[in-house]
Amino acid sequence: MNFINALETAFEENSNPENANAMAKYMRNHFSFFGIKTEERRKILKDIWKENRDEIAENPREIARKLYSKPQREFQYCAIEILIKQLKGKYKKDDIQLIEKLIITNSWWDSVDTIAKNILGEYLLEYPLETEKVIEHFSNSENMWLNRSAILFQLGYKGETNFDLLKSECEKHKNSNEFFIQKAIGWALREYGKTNPEAVRNFISQIHLKPLSKKEALKNIG
Repeated sequence: MNFINALETAFEENSNPENANAMAKYMRNHFSFFGIKTEERRKILKDIWKENRDEIAENPREIARKLYSKPQREFQYCAIEILIKQLKGKYKKDDIQLIEKLIITNSWWDSVDTIAKNILGEYLLEYPLETEKVIEHFSNSENMWLNRSAILFQLGYKGETNFDLLKSECEKHKNSNEFFIQKAIGWALREYGKTNPEAVRNFISQIHLKPLSKKEALKNIG
C-alpha cells in the first residue's frame, strides 16, 4: 500500500535513537520506537494522510491491521487514530472482532485506553443492543485488558452513562489485585462523578473498594 510505504519511509527518515530509547524505557521496554514524539508523529501522519486520502477511506481496517503487525509503536498509534476518524458513524456490526483483536494485541495502557474510550465506546453507541453481550464477554475474559476495557468504555458518555452497568463492572472486579484494574475502577467512577457526584459517593459508601480504586474515584469529589 502506498500509504504504509510512505509512512514507513517518513518514520525512518525522522527516527531519533535517543528519543526511541527513552520512549521504550517509559513503556517498560515492551515496544520498540522510532523515537518520534506525538506532535511530530501526528504531523507526519496528517501530511501523508492527505496524499493518500482515498486509499485510507477505502481500506481503514486493512491498513490498521497491517500497521498493527509492525514492531514500532508509532505505527500502532497511527492505526488507532485512523480507525477513530474513519469509522466514527460508519462501524459495521462485525467490527467488534477487530476491536477485540486490537485490544489484546501489543497491549498496554497507552493503546488499550484509547481504544476502549474512542473505538469500543463509539462502536457501542452505534450498536447499543450489542453492549450487554460485548461487555459480558470482555468482563468474563481471562485477558486483563479486555476486563479494563469493559470498565472504561463509557469514559466520555457523561449523562448517557449506564451507571448500573458501571456499578456492576466495579462490583465484579473490585477484589482484583491487578493495578490496571484497580486504577480503571477509580478512573471510571471519577469520570462519572463529574456528571453525578452524589451517585458516585453513595455507591462508594456502599461497596468495599480496594484503597487505590477508592482514592482514584474520590479525587475530585471528596
